[in-house]
Amino acid sequence: MLIAHVSFPVASAHRSLALDTLKQEIETVRAMTGCMSFVPYLNPTNDTDVGVVHEWETVRDFDAYIASDSFATVGQVLRPIMTSPPISKRFDATLIENVN
Repeated sequence: MLIAHVSFPVASAHRSLALDTLKQEIETVRAMTGCMSFVPYLNPTNDTDVGVVHEWETVRDFDAYIASDSFATVGQVLRPIMTSPPISKRFDATLIENVN
């Protein structure tokens, strides 16, 4: 499983736009092959950072998302309002247990 954690700063005035843009893509991204989770969030420890945590079955599935029209469309909105480049951390993970 691939887990991607992406965060990026925007001006405080643009946080709602950034979060809303990501939230509009939830259904589309979650419907993509291999997407197990797509969770946008506002960082509660500051007033600038926005992020999204993804879980994908394979790197190939994640790469298809990165190459998708959805990703490009979101980038057209988000990149101009970022105050510095995004930080993207990608993890190769093994699910040990799913506790409900």
